[in-house]
Amino acid sequence: MESEIRERLERIGRRIEAAARRAGRDPAAVQLIVVTKTRSIEQIRAVLACGPYALGENRVQEALEKIPLLPPETVWHLIGHLQRNKAKPAVRHFAMIHSLDSDRLAEALQRAAEAEERAVEALIEVNVSGEASKFGLAPAQVEPLLAVVAKSCDRIRVRGLMTMAPLVADPETVRPVFRGLRELRDRLIAAGYDLPHLSMGMTNDFEVAVEEGATMVRIGTAVFEG
Repeated sequence: MESEIRERLERIGRRIEAAARRAGRDPAAVQLIVVTKTRSIEQIRAVLACGPYALGENRVQEALEKIPLLPPETVWHLIGHLQRNKAKPAVRHFAMIHSLDSDRLAEALQRAAEAEERAVEALIEVNVSGEASKFGLAPAQVEPLLAVVAKSCDRIRVRGLMTMAPLVADPETVRPVFRGLRELRDRLIAAGYDLPHLSMGMTNDFEVAVEEGATMVRIGTAVFEG
């Protein structure tokens, strides 16, 4: 199992590098987050044997079941929707939360971070495509949330934006989604916000996402299934 996963990780790394170079970017600026949703502890251990990869989980509860069984230095990212009642364990266990999408969730994370006596890094989830089935703010709602966090949530460090593109056969079809997130981020930087990260791109479309500026790609299927 480990040798197969190692080969896949190396292949993904080469594809990320090639996509970054096509866009004139430094490949080292793109972090691979291995999505471990539904994967076994044995599979995850095989990933960690290949290097200090950050792991992405969609649900807090599933992560809580896995965290005690893996090395304490493992870095976890929450990449799925976060309910306010799970804010405290999310703040405690995740290095970054990719799914900040409301004033009320920001308030819950602020309270949890105060209780835990720590800061929390977060990305604002943006529904660039406008799909009704997806979570996230409309692009026009992002700056108002940034203003709320800046004013009232001193323990939240917003580090960038996240989006999920529609699942399509041809990844070129969703290039405008990734470009839209990057252009939104660039406008917000011009307005004075410090937003270095763009979390976008998954197994079926990560190369296009990297070409459009992704600094984090969230990949599971290509790691575990090839």
